[in-house]
Amino acid sequence: MLQTIGADGGVIRFGPDQPLRLVSGARLNHLEIAYQTYGALNADRSNAVLICHALTGDQHVASEHPVTGKPGWWTQVVGPGRPLDPAKHFIICSNVVGGCMGTTGPSSIDPETGRPYGLAFPVITIPDMVRAQAMLVDALGIETLFAVVGGSMGGMQVLQWAADYPERLFSAVCIAAAPRHSAQNIAFHEVGRQAIMADPDWRDGDYALQGVRPEKGLAVARMAAHITYLSEPALQRKFGRELQRDGLSWGFDADFQVESYLRHQGASFVDRFDANSYLYITRALDYFDLAEAHGGVLANAFARARGVRFCVLSFTSDWLYPTVESRSIVRALNAAGCRASFVEIETDKGHDAIFLDEPVLRTALTGFLEAGGQVRGLK
Repeated sequence: MLQTIGADGGVIRFGPDQPLRLVSGARLNHLEIAYQTYGALNADRSNAVLICHALTGDQHVASEHPVTGKPGWWTQVVGPGRPLDPAKHFIICSNVVGGCMGTTGPSSIDPETGRPYGLAFPVITIPDMVRAQAMLVDALGIETLFAVVGGSMGGMQVLQWAADYPERLFSAVCIAAAPRHSAQNIAFHEVGRQAIMADPDWRDGDYALQGVRPEKGLAVARMAAHITYLSEPALQRKFGRELQRDGLSWGFDADFQVESYLRHQGASFVDRFDANSYLYITRALDYFDLAEAHGGVLANAFARARGVRFCVLSFTSDWLYPTVESRSIVRALNAAGCRASFVEIETDKGHDAIFLDEPVLRTALTGFLEAGGQVRGLK
């Protein structure tokens, strides 16, 4: 194992003697994991918090993004005086396997061929992502996490951690997630994948070798997905039927502000994300079904997690992962004898409320983590 580490993170490289064995039966013999850290480990290494990012997130949770120059994606939650405070917690966030910000993914160079993996990259799953994170936590010399926290796809990783490594968790926070992907969500992902693969510049996944990028297809995929992150009231409040300019174009320019907004979301996304990574990560989400490996009974997934403190949060206007999904998680936790707190947060911001200024979310997280810190004896 080789490490390239700065004051706040770096890249850890695992050689063929430490392969990442995948659910599919394949394995990655040259795994690299890119990560960021904030704060410092305390003397007894009891204050480590792992943040799991969502579909299009990355390790830059609370620091400037090196590609876009924008602030980290969760500065509402991570930072001085926030629920996850570097003065109290040693915060870790890594780019998931299959990603495109330094962790091994389809855009990485395959050491065996000297070429980008492309579609030769093996299909990955949420359990594979979590197994890689566990390897990172091991490499950092941490036995037990004070908390693992995540929303959306990150929340699914939290649930997988609780199922696979409950002995390594003190607490778990699952925000706006589900125990499996619904048919509707699989359908939206398929639209996005087909948009990418229909782009002439996709070139059967070998676009990197041919010096092109399927930007139009990836932008359309992002536009379709972004609609699911919002709610109808939020769209109406922000845009309504407001026009971009005086009068209609009587053509197919972006007449409405909401059209311009979606086009901007698509265009800016292609600057920081890889099309093949989008294919692989959305497929990992589609394959996610936590109960499947436990006899089809979700409670069985948490049978060994009775010692873990759980906090489950949902949003009233989230139709991507609605509250009914969070309630099913809580019922399964209760059936397994686990301790679980649940809060449904009233908001019209939709699924995106995870990342926006949502005071109730911060209050709930602060209360849960502070109570756990008192039990844990964190200073």
